[in-house]
Amino acid sequence: MAQLTEIEQYVIDKVKEKRIQAGLTQAVLSVAMDLNPKFVGNVERSKTDDKYNINHLKKIAEILGCSIREFFPE
Repeated sequence: MAQLTEIEQYVIDKVKEKRIQAGLTQAVLSVAMDLNPKFVGNVERSKTDDKYNINHLKKIAEILGCSIREFFPE
């Protein structure tokens, strides 16, 4: 497994923050994204090579009702 970059960790942390604020579990968000129920958990734990791509982030923003820009630093 490769080390996460600073921006990758930032995105993961922001998605997690927004997910928790929305009251969604990792599994619920994964299924809403039409992915394996363990996907979000794998990304957040960084124990696998699973990462969010731009399409994942677009879908997450739609599910959480926010802008994709909220997942990135200024």
